[in-house]
Amino acid sequence: MNKAAPLAGLRVIESSILGPAAITTAFVDLGADVIKVETPAGDYIREMTWPIVEGVSLMHLHLNRGKKSITLDLRQEEGRQIYRDLVKDADVVIEASKPGALARFGLGYEELKKVNPKIVFITVSGYGMSGPYKDMPSHGIAYDTWSGAVTPAYDEQGFCYIPEHVSVGINAAPLFGGLAVLAGVLRARETGEGCFMELAQSDAAAAFDWYRIESYMAYRRPEDVVTGNKSDGYRRRPVATRGMKEGVRYQMYESKDGHVLFMASEQSLWKNFCEGLGRMDLFEKWPGSKYADHARGNRELQAILRDIFKSRTSAEWIAFATEANTPIAPVNTPENIVADPQFQARFKVMPHQDHGADMLGFPVNFLGEELPEPAWAPSAGQHNEQVLREVLGYDEAKIAALRDAKTLG
Repeated sequence: MNKAAPLAGLRVIESSILGPAAITTAFVDLGADVIKVETPAGDYIREMTWPIVEGVSLMHLHLNRGKKSITLDLRQEEGRQIYRDLVKDADVVIEASKPGALARFGLGYEELKKVNPKIVFITVSGYGMSGPYKDMPSHGIAYDTWSGAVTPAYDEQGFCYIPEHVSVGINAAPLFGGLAVLAGVLRARETGEGCFMELAQSDAAAAFDWYRIESYMAYRRPEDVVTGNKSDGYRRRPVATRGMKEGVRYQMYESKDGHVLFMASEQSLWKNFCEGLGRMDLFEKWPGSKYADHARGNRELQAILRDIFKSRTSAEWIAFATEANTPIAPVNTPENIVADPQFQARFKVMPHQDHGADMLGFPVNFLGEELPEPAWAPSAGQHNEQVLREVLGYDEAKIAALRDAKTLG
């Protein structure tokens, strides 16, 4: 007998536009019932950015998969009452737009907790509810540039441009927000009392990059208090991955058909590499320290390793790494990673035939269980009558009256 989905029985009412809808995507993957309440015009995420798949954006297909959509005109009291009715038996309300958007319709936390004292309410925005930037309009990349995660680049004509990078803020926020929401729900079920929380995507980007930020803060302290690593003679190395440029035993190398990442910074693993190659002369000449020794700045050794790594394909080096017990990793791209055998063994790719686009599934495995397959992302108002009938128990006459009053758009 199949177990119930991990979040079966969790109901979320989501009022979102654009990327912040990501906070509930994983909830759907884990079996929660997420009802996306839209304006009659619908969330214009369906037309935003690229690629556009048969007229609908990949962003919408991915972020809103499996959700139910109901359109409500919250300017009408009938629409606001439907919203209250939805919240009455829900666990969570997501306000993923400008803070206070729901309060302007009398549907903020203070009003909704009168309807449901256990409601967990979170507002997700760009810069949060406080601070000098709180009212500034923004898009997702702003949180990456604000947090220091992106370095400006220049083209051949000297014009500055946004370099390719992983979007941090819009991806980190759902992780922090989702964790906080579930913590709030656990407490609410225990105590009967909900809570109001707020999350800035910019804050999430900075929190995700804690190691670099905290390293710079640490280096502001006296040098006799905060030093570098023992293997570097305690000299301060540039922070985090910026300090990897001069590494040799921990560095990227070109293979015969691509690149690999070599990571033998521990003396024992460096010895394994040399033994596996039959090049103990390298170990004898440069044995290194016990831990965290990258042979920094050793150009002679780097030139030797450069030639060695060019002698085999990436796949051959990966096989060698396992045989010799030395750390060598593939260097993939977002384009070719789907061909990597580890990716193929681990990731469930949900096919475009069932979801509109090929999508990556939830990355945590519940052993011995199958997570529910989310449905295709909805069109605006697709589930109007289903939600009113099945969730709220409205009869056909009441639904017809709402339709005639254009409360549903």
